Amino acid sequence: MAKPSRQHPDDARFDDEFLKKLDYLYIVSRKMAASGQRAKRQKKIVGSGLDFADYRVYSPGDDVKSLDWRVYSRTERLFLKLYEEEEDLHIYFLVDASRSMHLGQPNKWNYARQVAAALAYIGLSNLDRVSIIPFSSKVEGRLPPAKGKAQIFKIFNFLDACDAGEHTSLRQAFKTFVSQNKRRGLAVVISDFYDPDGIEEGLNALRYHRFEPMVIQLFDERELNLDFHGEVQIVDCETDEARDITVTPAMLKAYREVFEEFCTELEGYCKSRQILYFRAPIQQPFDELILRVFRAGGFLK
Repeated sequence: MAKPSRQHPDDARFDDEFLKKLDYLYIVSRKMAASGQRAKRQKKIVGSGLDFADYRVYSPGDDVKSLDWRVYSRTERLFLKLYEEEEDLHIYFLVDASRSMHLGQPNKWNYARQVAAALAYIGLSNLDRVSIIPFSSKVEGRLPPAKGKAQIFKIFNFLDACDAGEHTSLRQAFKTFVSQNKRRGLAVVISDFYDPDGIEEGLNALRYHRFEPMVIQLFDERELNLDFHGEVQIVDCETDEARDITVTPAMLKAYREVFEEFCTELEGYCKSRQILYFRAPIQQPFDELILRVFRAGGFLK
């Protein structure tokens, strides 16, 4: 695989080392396929393929080539033979580009782009159609569906060019997404899920419009292990709201407990609706997270 033509300090490190890891992950995915751990990725639809599916009563204007004359000889009624054909799986990567994802260096946004690019490469290698949709309180852009391994560099360039969005609103962004994308498929949501209005309405919008969600929650361990105390002013990175507080050990303990409760609720929502859920700190190498996804069977279908 050739390397990308450019690299910027703020990019998601799509460098030679990253490309080597993609090749490794692809080899792992092929081994899983060979061992039977990967099911068929195409979706069956009724059409004009080769595998017989069912019969349908003839209507004027139907293709007479599909009439079953043997059935007619027995019943004196005209029936069409229907067949199964395969449709490429569409994979949509909904990547959170809100302000909270851009804090720190490295940050969740760079990590999210690497995860999206790695999973997109596996999808492209399996001839799925892959699309990238960054979002915040709205859809921030869209890379139209691409197919084939060579399209990975188009994905790199698109992800590198994405800018920071506004505050997070899954409900608003996903409402727009489902209205713009009528072809159903796998919707991989990569986010820290810091949505003040909650996550249920947004994920429900995907489910109700027959997309198959997969949730990848990212967090930064530095957000949990704060090392300051005393009188401080905190500023909401997404709304710019400022507040003066006194940080005490008890407050930090309560903060960590609230965060854990938040994660538990998100995981519980996903499990109760049979949505695959993964949580990972950005300090974990991204390829380890990808292997977890593979082992869970949520992506190698």
